[in-house]
Amino acid sequence: MKFPRRIVEDPTINLTPLIDVVFLLLIFFMVTTTFTRETRIVVNLPEADAEQAESVPNQIEVLVSQSGRYSVNGTMLPGTELMTLGRALITAAAGDRNIPVLLIADADATHQSVVTAMDAIGQSGFSRLSIATRRADDTDTSTAVPANDGGEPL
Repeated sequence: MKFPRRIVEDPTINLTPLIDVVFLLLIFFMVTTTFTRETRIVVNLPEADAEQAESVPNQIEVLVSQSGRYSVNGTMLPGTELMTLGRALITAAAGDRNIPVLLIADADATHQSVVTAMDAIGQSGFSRLSIATRRADDTDTSTAVPANDGGEPL
């Protein structure tokens, strides 16, 4: 009996559909990726053992009270909104966004009110922010020492 011989083919894998799928995934990830630009503000971190700094005559002082109210250069603001503080900062700077801003917060002020003040300073375009501290042995809150260590960006 004579059986017909089978032709043995080498098994192969067709890579064309695999490459198509990889390209489609690549296009999908490229299209759906979002690029966010994070805003950064340079904050000079406070040092509790620093010497009393000289008052800079051309700086804006933002005070945060215990109740969360803001004052800019001694003028109490009518509200606690972010936009109100931003407008007051721009008015106090007379358009010059290179003026250093000193943030002085009451020890009992809420963290949110301090963060809101920092956010308003950053959104208003100011890049030189110092946070005032006082030495641990001082009991008078009027001896605020602005930090000047050239902190890293947030």
